[in-house]
Amino acid sequence: MSASGLDVFDRTVETTHVWLNELCDEIGPDKQLAWKVLSTVLHKLRDRLTVNLAAHLGAQLPLLVRGVYYDQFEPGKMPSEFRSRDEFVADVAKWLSDSRPVDPEKAIRAVLGLLSRHVSEGQCHKIREALPKGLRQMWDSAPQERGEARTRHEERRPAERGDERRADEQPSDEPLILTEAQAI
Repeated sequence: MSASGLDVFDRTVETTHVWLNELCDEIGPDKQLAWKVLSTVLHKLRDRLTVNLAAHLGAQLPLLVRGVYYDQFEPGKMPSEFRSRDEFVADVAKWLSDSRPVDPEKAIRAVLGLLSRHVSEGQCHKIREALPKGLRQMWDSAPQERGEARTRHEERRPAERGDERRADEQPSDEPLILTEAQAI
C-alpha cells in the first residue's frame, strides 16, 4: 500500500526528491533552497518561452514540479521581454535574494543540467534553440552527465504521465489540447 493512498502521489514525491537531491549536489545540502532555485529558474525559463514550448516542457515535468511550474502562469505575457543572459541572471538573482545566498549562475546551470538529464533530448533542444545565444551557451556549460537517477526517472515517466507513450519518445509538435478538467 502506498503512503498517501495513491501511487501517483508517492511517485511524484519520490521523483521530486530525486530532482532536489541532484540540485543539492550542485548548490548545497539545503532542500528548501533547492526547491526555491528549481521553482525560480523554471518560472523564469517558462516566461521566456512561447506558450507552446512552455506547455510541452511542463508536460514532461513530474506532477509536483509541474504544479510549481504553472504557479502564477500568465500566458498572455509570454515570452517575457529580456533578451540577454545578463538580464536573465539578474532576474533570477532578484527572485533568489530572499533566500540563503546562492550564486544565481550556478543555480541556473544546476537547473538546466537537471532538465537535460530528465527531460527528453528533443524537447531540451527545442527550448535551447528558443533562447538567446548567451543562455544557450549557459545551458551547454551546465552539468549534463546522465547517471542512475535518469534511468530510474525514465522508467517511471510513462506511469506517472498516465499515458502509453514510451519515456524516450519525443513530444509531437501538435498543439497541446487540454480536456475540460485540465483546463480548469
